[in-house]
Amino acid sequence: MKIHTKHILHCIVTALAVTMFFSCQDNYSEIQKLAYSKRFPVGEAENMFLVYTDSGKVKSTLRSPYNKDFSNQKFPFMEFPNGIELEFFDEKNNKSVVTSDYAILYSDTRLVDLQGNVKVVMHNGNILEAPQLYWDQDREWVFTEGEYKISGEYGMLVQGTNGIDFNRDFTIVDAHEIYDSTIPIEEKDK
Repeated sequence: MKIHTKHILHCIVTALAVTMFFSCQDNYSEIQKLAYSKRFPVGEAENMFLVYTDSGKVKSTLRSPYNKDFSNQKFPFMEFPNGIELEFFDEKNNKSVVTSDYAILYSDTRLVDLQGNVKVVMHNGNILEAPQLYWDQDREWVFTEGEYKISGEYGMLVQGTNGIDFNRDFTIVDAHEIYDSTIPIEEKDK
């Protein structure tokens, strides 16, 4: 009778071990899926300061308190969760400054997504404010599909709700929908 009980006990233990093995195999594949869906940066930087030069001339600078580099992803990007400050210099070395609370730079498309209190202070004194702006680095084109406000040193004010597009120098502008504008006109003596 002892042999028979031993045999039954051995079968039960084997059945439990096989069941646990297949159960673990299932969980392992689920864990693998979770691991692949998580994003881990390849690098992180604090108090980042980058200078972009072309032919020995400074074209732009970038400052950020914190940066995460996700160049290890299928669609690589750099994230600036604590905001950025960009300075752009034109051919005459005039400086324009862009700030935002958050930003993502998509490496493959060279598109920058600026979010939260986005402010562009142009070298001529004009200020553009929006909750979100996109910067296409290759085309040197800025755009948004949302709200925006433009003000100037002479009291100019333009507000829109449905987006605006413009080039880097703000010389070509396409305001999609303006709902309020005030533009002072200087009178001249005749």
